[in-house]
Amino acid sequence: MSISTEAGAPAGKAWKSKEEFLGCVMLTDWILLVVLFAVVLGSFHIHYMLLAGDWDFWIDFKDRRMWPTVAPIVAMCFAAAVQSFLWQKFRLPIGATVACLALLTGEWINRYDNFWGWTFFPINLVFPSALIPMGFWLDVVLMMSGSWLVTALVGSMGWGLLFYPINWPVLAQYHQSAEIDGVLLTLADLIGFNYVRTGTPEYIRMVERGTLRTFGKDVVPVAAFFSSFISMLIYFLWWKIGTWFTNTKYIEVDDI
Repeated sequence: MSISTEAGAPAGKAWKSKEEFLGCVMLTDWILLVVLFAVVLGSFHIHYMLLAGDWDFWIDFKDRRMWPTVAPIVAMCFAAAVQSFLWQKFRLPIGATVACLALLTGEWINRYDNFWGWTFFPINLVFPSALIPMGFWLDVVLMMSGSWLVTALVGSMGWGLLFYPINWPVLAQYHQSAEIDGVLLTLADLIGFNYVRTGTPEYIRMVERGTLRTFGKDVVPVAAFFSSFISMLIYFLWWKIGTWFTNTKYIEVDDI
């Protein structure tokens, strides 16, 4: 007869049955997934806020030059690293989408709790950029090609070129022209003027002031192609960073 513990499990064993053991393993996996998602969310969110910052915070900063140049380049960093980790470790072509989903989860929590909940800025002044379709594109290219080099060239090109068209359906209404007190400006600028932010020159300056550049010409395609080119270089670098995180080193028995 086997000796049993008070909980009913055989002596020397922590589980009563194989089913209980598998349930504990599955629970541990879910806990690890949630923790890893939270780590990506927090680190990517801080990275994006520090480097993209105002270009993604405010509707009147979402112009046709700096915003489509800076935002995709900054967002590519963690997207490439997470994609590298999930592809090389698990052959899962979902890394870029997961990274973008984590970032936007943190962004929306921040915009509602901080910008709207604490300072009462309206959401149409502070909504974040759409990035998930770009993550879809990057993951689909990796899944179809199976090559990180092709993804770096083709995927990164699409990453930069898709950014402005993806966000345009939401942004277009705020780029309508208006004349207020003899000054020609966009509705985004008008919203920004009515909600005063901190008084540093960076925050109170007006994007493309005094020109019609906001309503025409070819600034966006140039910015998009430049962003695509830099995104290629960023993808190469951060793919290698993700590869470094995937390395598993084993300790020799003699070294213990």
